[in-house]
Amino acid sequence: MHSTLTELARCLYGDEYRPTPPCGLEHREHFFVEELTFADTDSILAMLRGLCPHVVDGRLPVRIRNLAYRLVLLQRPDEPALMREAAENLWMHGPDWDDVAADLVKRPMCWKRLTKA
Repeated sequence: MHSTLTELARCLYGDEYRPTPPCGLEHREHFFVEELTFADTDSILAMLRGLCPHVVDGRLPVRIRNLAYRLVLLQRPDEPALMREAAENLWMHGPDWDDVAADLVKRPMCWKRLTKA
C-alpha cells in the first residue's frame, strides 16, 4: 500500500525527476481517481507540486491534473493563489480551457470588490 497520494501517482504514471520505486501492487487508474477524489487539499497539492513542479512538466495526464485542481478549488474556493495556479495549468494544456482559466484569474478580483463594498 502506498502511504501518500504522490507515491501512488508516481507508481501509476512515473516521475520525470525521480525513479519510480519498485512496486508489486496492481495499479489501475480508476483506483487512483477514487483516492484522488477523497484526498484532502494538502495531499493533492503535494502530488501536483511534487510530480509537476514547473507546470509544463511531469507525467500526470492532463485529465488528472484538471481533476486534481478542480477538487482543490472545491475544497478551497476562496484562495486566489490556488485559482491562479489552476489557471496556469489550464493555459498550458490547450486552448479548450482558456475561457475557464481567464474566469479563474478574474474571480479573486470580484471577491475583493464584493468584500470591500
